[in-house]
Amino acid sequence: MTPEAALAEIEAHADAERAKGARAYHKSDRLHLGVPNPVLNDLTKSWRQSLDVPARVTLADGLWCTDIYEARVAAAKLLTQARIRPDAEAWDLIASWVPDFDSWAIADHACMAGQKRLVADPSRLDHVEGWTVSDHMWTRRAALVITLPWTKRNNPKPQDIEVRGRVLGWAATYVPDHTWFIQKAISWWLRELSKHDEQRATAFLAKHGDAMKPFALKEARKYL
Repeated sequence: MTPEAALAEIEAHADAERAKGARAYHKSDRLHLGVPNPVLNDLTKSWRQSLDVPARVTLADGLWCTDIYEARVAAAKLLTQARIRPDAEAWDLIASWVPDFDSWAIADHACMAGQKRLVADPSRLDHVEGWTVSDHMWTRRAALVITLPWTKRNNPKPQDIEVRGRVLGWAATYVPDHTWFIQKAISWWLRELSKHDEQRATAFLAKHGDAMKPFALKEARKYL
């Protein structure tokens, strides 16, 4: 399947009124087609079933390059799968998208795909760590969003606990940055962590909470 053919399938479900609302909601100048997320789920599921991994990577790359909202979301969904073998090209493509992030919705869809690849190969965290010192706010934010799976384990292995400490170290360096999306990402990570590791989340907040924005601190404490 070519990117042009896939885009035509997406465009067949376009809704101008929905597109107008979505564009306003996302505060974006990017072209929106107004295609609902469940439709994109169904389309990308059928494409995944009919394409091998190299073809999926090629299609995802082509869709991303259109810079159309739904096409970029579909590109991420094409690669959101726990088992992709081999997955080096998929990971490389997802990582190459990070500098393009400019809105939370597309970034979060891409990070969901990246989460699967990180869990499959945690050594990739070394790559992600480089994002934490980027001048690009969305890249720094992505380092926390893409590592969210490590907040959610009730019975973490020693290596999982090590990752938690590592990412919390990144989060600590972010605390002085009061950019809304950075503060939100910190609070999101801590809120999710607190459901499964209250002690570690509480310790972070005891040390850094006073330096966080009030809205972020409140969100981080939601389940404590």
